[in-house]
Amino acid sequence: MKLNQIADKPGARKNRMRIGRGIGSGMGKTGGRGGKGQTARTGVRIKGFEGGQMPLHRRLPKRGFRNGPFAVKLNETNLGKVQAAIDAGRIDAGQPITVDAMVKAGLMRRAKGGVKLLGDGEFKAKAEFQVYRASKSAVAAVEKAGGSVKILAPAKEEAAEPKGKNKRAALEAAKGGDKPKGGKPKESKPEAGEGENKPAQ
Repeated sequence: MKLNQIADKPGARKNRMRIGRGIGSGMGKTGGRGGKGQTARTGVRIKGFEGGQMPLHRRLPKRGFRNGPFAVKLNETNLGKVQAAIDAGRIDAGQPITVDAMVKAGLMRRAKGGVKLLGDGEFKAKAEFQVYRASKSAVAAVEKAGGSVKILAPAKEEAAEPKGKNKRAALEAAKGGDKPKGGKPKESKPEAGEGENKPAQ
């Protein structure tokens, strides 16, 4: 194969449709915009507009939350890159490998909130890592090489008692069963044969 023989698959590249060039093209006169009116003009922004009534995206309730402003922004680096930096002499394996050491070695531009160590690549140096997070494969590879990984992220604390819906469900279960909808207690239905009118003797 030569460079002049390389081409896309047939149909991958199509010529742009030139509109407004006569009725024979099928895109003449109105050029695919239909008749007159607001939507035939440029600068129209009426998607989601329902004629003045409250649109659907505002009628529906909000759900959930976004943790973006509060999330910890981390760097990610693989063991293979760390090993390459050690081989090149940019990182001293005899000292604890921290995010500052990785920044100094050029593995990342800035420290941010810390670094997450990932397990891609071959790692054979005996080293001690002090990172914010680490994947299971990375921890296993470091420990296999004789090193250790110290996780700096605070451990997740499990709530001592359930909250919200879980708390209500636990309270209802402690009281003796689920609470039926409507707040009315469940009525026990009489078994077959009970409660029927017995004939007078």
